[in-house]
Amino acid sequence: MTVTIGRRELLVALGGAAAVAWPLAARGQQSERVRRIGVLMMLAAGDPDAQPRVEAFEQGLQKLGWTAGSKLRIEYRWAGGDPGLIRTYAAEIVGFNPDVILANASPALTAILRETNTIPIVFVQMIDPVSRGFVSSLARPGGSITGFTNFEFPMGGKWVETLKEVAPAIMSVTAVFNPETAPYGGSFFQQIRTSATSLALEANQAPVHDAAELERAVADIATKPNGSLIVLPDTFVTVHRDMLVGLASLHRLPAVYPFRYFVTRGGLISYGVDGVDLFRRSADYVDRILRGERAADLPVQAPTKYELVINLKTAKALGLEVPPQLLARADEVIE
Repeated sequence: MTVTIGRRELLVALGGAAAVAWPLAARGQQSERVRRIGVLMMLAAGDPDAQPRVEAFEQGLQKLGWTAGSKLRIEYRWAGGDPGLIRTYAAEIVGFNPDVILANASPALTAILRETNTIPIVFVQMIDPVSRGFVSSLARPGGSITGFTNFEFPMGGKWVETLKEVAPAIMSVTAVFNPETAPYGGSFFQQIRTSATSLALEANQAPVHDAAELERAVADIATKPNGSLIVLPDTFVTVHRDMLVGLASLHRLPAVYPFRYFVTRGGLISYGVDGVDLFRRSADYVDRILRGERAADLPVQAPTKYELVINLKTAKALGLEVPPQLLARADEVIE
């Protein structure tokens, strides 16, 4: 039997087929829309220690199926520790209307929160986010913010012990930090003072606000017999790390630092978190948010990798003999 379809029936049939096909195509286009990530970094774009962190973040995203290109845009802004640039770039990133923002350290997060309280934010290298009001709790952050911490305050005591072990003749320790970029410095110092007292050491703090103050502070510390430095995790001192390491060398002051890159530049010893690992892990939370999970439901995570790095060349220049037991614990020894 032959069935004849008239012109009107054919148009209706084709229209119905198009009506079915169009939503499918639209859904496909929607699922393939360009996803946007904004990243505010505290270091300068040309800083060699910044690149491994960015590479680790992007490699983490690639393993999860996200590759920067036509379907994923990553907008970086590099503030170089400049407070004015931090505020300017925070506004630019929010204006970019990203699906999620990666905020490197507390100055970046603070600036971004002045611009938005709705865009999901993953912070990386954050200290004490609960008491500073960024999240409600570590287990249930609430709001639109979660991320990865890098130090807890008891680390202050560990720095004192490490410094005393590598330089047993020291009689005092001085914590160096900028209170504007490290407002948590006082909490670290409480731990430093407690540990110093137990080791019969004098404990001092040297808050600095610019390079000139930093230079004067280190020179003043050097006037005290058997003084030493504890450099706190702080955007300001990180940006001025070459100057700080140089001053410690000039005045022959033993110093302990929070990150490996101080020691690769000539610092004596560092004990702290693996920052590159934190950036790699942050890709997982960015991925989960892009796939629909809420930042409020993702618990804030603590570091899982710590590293002890010793520069033997610097130790020798300071006349220090690094104990074998300390060398045995080191993750890296620079000779």
